[in-house]
This record gives sequence, structure tokens and C-alpha cells, in this order.
Amino acid sequence: MKSFQQTTLDNGLRIATSTIPSDSITLLVLVGAGSRYEELEISGISHFIEHMFFKGASRFQNTKEVSEAIDGVGGQFNAFTGKEYAGYYVKLAKENKHVAFDVVSDMLINPKFDPAEIDKERGVIMEELNMYQDTPMYQIGWDFEKLMFGDQPMGRDQIGTKTLINSVTQEQFQKYHDELYSTDNTVIAVSGNIEHEEILQLVDKYFQFNITEKKRTWAKFEGYNKDTKVIIQKKKTEQAHLCIGFPGYHTGHDDFYAEKLMSIALGGNMSSRMFLNVREAQGLCYYIHSTVDDYTDCGHFSTNAGVDVNRIDQAVTSIINEYKQLLENPITEKELIKSKSYLYGKLVIGLEDSQEVAHLLGKQVLLGEGVKTLEDLKKKIDAVTVEDIARVAQDIIKPEMMKLAYIGPERTEESFLEHMVF
Repeated sequence: MKSFQQTTLDNGLRIATSTIPSDSITLLVLVGAGSRYEELEISGISHFIEHMFFKGASRFQNTKEVSEAIDGVGGQFNAFTGKEYAGYYVKLAKENKHVAFDVVSDMLINPKFDPAEIDKERGVIMEELNMYQDTPMYQIGWDFEKLMFGDQPMGRDQIGTKTLINSVTQEQFQKYHDELYSTDNTVIAVSGNIEHEEILQLVDKYFQFNITEKKRTWAKFEGYNKDTKVIIQKKKTEQAHLCIGFPGYHTGHDDFYAEKLMSIALGGNMSSRMFLNVREAQGLCYYIHSTVDDYTDCGHFSTNAGVDVNRIDQAVTSIINEYKQLLENPITEKELIKSKSYLYGKLVIGLEDSQEVAHLLGKQVLLGEGVKTLEDLKKKIDAVTVEDIARVAQDIIKPEMMKLAYIGPERTEESFLEHMVF
């Protein structure tokens, strides 16, 4: 993302564009309508409404018409729901840009929320829930955030509760839509070989919003869960799944890039400490990786692994030992240089894709992070020192704050707690 432009209209709608060499463009609409906006009674409505936008609106009456419009020009079309926002995107050839704007604007501004379609979609979402529960590699991350954040919106799965899925009504969808799908809570991000002024004209033509003012706010983060250290989900599996970690930094924290580089050196790739010492040296797991997950006001630093069910204790001890080694044998200059090159290389590759550029740009604008170019990001990465990472390790890796999530054959909490020691 070498250059970008941003315009805020009188109604509060923000348009952000980045012109990059590409024969395609990506239109991404981000709305501050993620799961942390939900009370427990409507947990899952942000995700369910994402599905319902594809079920027909004013100009495109049903799923068939919506999908045919995009399929007919060979476009890619999808959506996602996170904890802080939802996104809807189309990636297609530049000459078909009008199709993208026409379809996405119609579905978001004029949804029908047909009761018959809602009832049909209940089964679809229940199957999606079953799919995640049958895929522990994905479910373990949700379980870990439930453990880390506790009983508050940040600790709940985006997919929501079975109660909501089976009972949500057209009226609830319409109310939620009217509260959050407003101009002042929306960013239209476009990336590709197209100019900002042309995008403004398309927005003016297609995005005639009915609602201009956001009427719902997200719940304030109440702090990390200090009462529970282990969460267990008993499941008959051939592989045990673990996530072990600590509270981390929020988006925009001064030491965020030091934390990010630390996670890469620890378990971010095939030459990292976790991979070499836990997988390669001991053969304890197939996958293992350390990650940073950051939100506006909270975050966590963790390691996920799929381990041999007969050597779970050894795996837990080995992963925790690598955390301990971060404190006793800090990241070296050589490891830091390698991690910087890896992170920068990933950014360069990602920002050659109009979809990646649109997402990064839209997220930064929506959440008020301040837009950063690739050069800005490189400066932040380059500025991190080994001393910074050593200090961050001491700040984050605190035994009393360590959490462990587990999915696999029956285990007791005590059997894990006795190995969760430094």
C-alpha cells in the first residue's frame, strides 16, 4: 500500500482507496457490527445477519440473483464477521466495477430479512456451528478466548448461541440493522487500478444509505479473566489440541511490533524455536504456531498445537519451557533480523493483493488506527531492538496470567495445573 486517499462525506460515510497495479479491483465494505456489540440474549446476531444479506434485497431479489450477478462476471464474493466489525467484499475485473457496487450496496442498504429465508438459514448456521465444533484446530482458538476474556462479549464466539440461532426474528434483524448499518459506522475501501475520484462517483451513485447515525455501542472491555486457568472440552480425537498463552497488547500499543516479532521468533514459522524444539526435536506435534491476536483495547499472545494424545504432558511442559526460555535466553540479534525479514516479506506479498490492501486500509480507517503505508510499517518493524523484545517478554510472560485451553480425550484440570509451572 504505497499510497492511499480518504474522503469523509457530510453524512459521515468514509471512503478509502489505494491505487495499485492490478487488473482487478476489490470493493470491501466494513461495518462496525461485530459480536462485541451484542448482549448475551442476541449473541450471534452479527454473524447471522451477515448470512441474511445474501438472501435478497430490492434490486437483487433472492440468493440466485445475487450470486448470478457476481458469478456472471467471474467475481469472488464473500463476507466475514469478527468481534469488532463485519466485512463484505467483491473482487472482480476492473471493467465490471459497477456490478460490485450495485450488488453490495443493495444487499446492505435494502435487505428484506424474509422470515421464510431466516428459517431456512437457521439450519445452515447450525451446520456451520457443527463444522467448527468438529474441527478442533479452529475451535481451540475460540475456547482460548472464552477462557482469556471470560463471560463478556469479547469472550463469546461470533457464531453465537443455539438459542439465538433457533429463535431470532425478522424484527430483531431489522432493529440491529437500523442500529449499526449506518453511514457513520461504515467504511468503503477499494483497492486496485482505479482512481479515488472515480470511486467517489460510484459511491454517490450506488450507496444511498437510509440510516446515517449509529445507535448502538460495543461493550466496554471489563478486563482479563483471573479466576480460571484451564478450560477443557472433552472430545474423542486422534490428536489433542492445546492453546497456551497470556494476555497481550491491544492494537496500536507502542510495543505491538516487538510482541509481533517475538511471536515469529518463538513460533511463527518453520525455523522458529517452537517448531524446531517441540515438533522437530521431539516429534510431539504436527502443527504448532505462536500468534498475536489484537483488538482495540485488549489482546493475547499464544501458542496452538495439535499433539500426540499419549504425550500431552510432555507437550505442555515443552511449550511452557519455550516460554521460560524466552525469559532466560532472550531473542538474539540473529533471530530478530530473521523475524524482521520474515514479517516484512509477508507484508510485501500481502500488499500486492487488492483484497489484502482493501482489508488493511478499511480496518485502519474504521477503527481509527491511522492509516500506515508499507514504508510506515517497515519503520516500525526496523525500530524494534532485542532489548525491546526482552522487555516485552518480561511484561507478557507472567506465570500467574498463563491460560491453557484443551480439546481431546478426557483430562482433569488438576492434571494440567501440575505442569503449568515455570
